[in-house]
Amino acid sequence: MSDITLTSSMRSNLLTLRNTSVLMDRTQDRLATGKKVNTALDNPLSFFTAKSLNTRAGDLNELMDGMGQAIQTIKAADHGINAITRLVQQGRALVNTAMDENDAAQRAILAGQFDTVMTQLDQISTNRDAGYKGVNLLDGDTLTVNFNESRTSQLTIQTTLADFTSGTTGLDIGTAGQATNAWALAANMENDLDSLDAALLTLRAEASAMAQNLSIVNTYQDFTQNMIDTLTEGADKLVLADMNEEAANMLSLQVRQQLGTNSLSLASQAQQSILRLF
Repeated sequence: MSDITLTSSMRSNLLTLRNTSVLMDRTQDRLATGKKVNTALDNPLSFFTAKSLNTRAGDLNELMDGMGQAIQTIKAADHGINAITRLVQQGRALVNTAMDENDAAQRAILAGQFDTVMTQLDQISTNRDAGYKGVNLLDGDTLTVNFNESRTSQLTIQTTLADFTSGTTGLDIGTAGQATNAWALAANMENDLDSLDAALLTLRAEASAMAQNLSIVNTYQDFTQNMIDTLTEGADKLVLADMNEEAANMLSLQVRQQLGTNSLSLASQAQQSILRLF
């Protein structure tokens, strides 16, 4: 059987319709996905560059999670310092009350109350009440916060005190964290008052350091979020399609397809005239 013969005008119109159909498929794909580059075949350079940018943005997002958890850990420690500070101030008020008391028995009662306050202070530090997800900065733990993917930029947070108990390894209040000699003598109360004043100074310094660390992590968190936005925006500029432009392209292609169909119909009329002779 011989091949079917088409006129040159019909072949030209068919080729035009085929090209229009390809363009319509591509435009429909862009409208459906919102991207002008969906695979490496569309534009290898843009595709792999955008993929690299999005990968780094994803890595930074993971670091953002770590920074967020670090902030909560620092806040938990700061809450603990504030609570311990209030207990130290409460103990100081008991000492001042005892210093105005002439009855030794009454001073002993106040000393017992002081010991109870110090016990509560110790529990905040050692029972991990001020800890977050297993990290208690008030009990000698160390927190490391990473700020970049290679872990070359980081902040290590650790208090200067080994712990925040009232004992000699911590705030060193009174005699091993207890009222000295049940405050039998004025010198005992003065000694404990001095240790409480020193403890308050230490706590204020530690609170200031915590606030500074919190400010640093917050600053890096904002910086990292801005970097993520920049990377994502850069990737989008490489692969995202202009939806208005693509919608206009689709309308134009539909008109072109209709015109091509009509042109093909006109090109075939010559052969239809020969058919009428039969």
